[in-house]
Amino acid sequence: MTKIEVMADGPFLVSGVDRITRLSDGSTVEASGTVALCRCGQSKNKPFCDGTHKAIGFSGAKEPDRVPDRRSSYAAAGITIHDNRGLCAHAGRCTDGLPAVFRLRTEPFVDAEAGTPEEIGATIRQCPSGALSYSIAGQEYAIHGGDAMVGFAPNGPYVVRGGAELVGTELPEGATTDHFALCRCGKSTNKPFCSGAHWGVDFDEEVPR
Repeated sequence: MTKIEVMADGPFLVSGVDRITRLSDGSTVEASGTVALCRCGQSKNKPFCDGTHKAIGFSGAKEPDRVPDRRSSYAAAGITIHDNRGLCAHAGRCTDGLPAVFRLRTEPFVDAEAGTPEEIGATIRQCPSGALSYSIAGQEYAIHGGDAMVGFAPNGPYVVRGGAELVGTELPEGATTDHFALCRCGKSTNKPFCSGAHWGVDFDEEVPR
C-alpha cells in the first residue's frame, strides 16, 4: 500500500509506489523504494526534495488565518452534500462542472436543489481534495476507489488517488485517505494539504523560487 509520511518542516516521504505521474500528460518519474518529494516549493530537482527546505527555514505549520476546518451539509430531495471549505484545493472541478450547484463567490457555496442527485454525485466524484462528498438514503459516498496513484498537477499540488496511508498529520473533518491533495508550492495555509495557494503565488514547477 502507498504510504506518505509528512516530515516536520521537511518533505513527503513516499513509499509503496514505483512511479510518480505527471497529470499534464500521463508521463511518469521513477520512484523506487522510498522517495522524498519537495513540499517547500523551491527544490531545484522537483518533484524531488534536494534539501532546500533547510536552507530557507521552511515551516510546515498551518496558518492561523486559514479557512476553518469545518464541515457543512446541504440537503435536498434525494441527496445531501457534505463540504469542508477548509480542505478545498480549488481545482475547480465542481464550479466548472456544475456551477448551478457549486456557486463561485456566492454564499452559501452549495445549492443542493439546483441539480439532480446523479449530476451532483458525478461532479463530486471529480473532486481531488476530498473536500466534497455526498449521502443518499443515509449512506455516505466518500470513496472514489480505483488504482493507487501519486501524481502532480501542472504547477499545482500532489494528487493522491486509490488510497494511501498518511502519517504525520491529522485529517481534517470529513477527509478521506482514499483521495487528497497535498501542497507542493510551500505556500498553503492548510499544510500539508493544498489550499489553492499555488494560484496566487504563480507557482512554477520548473523554476526555483
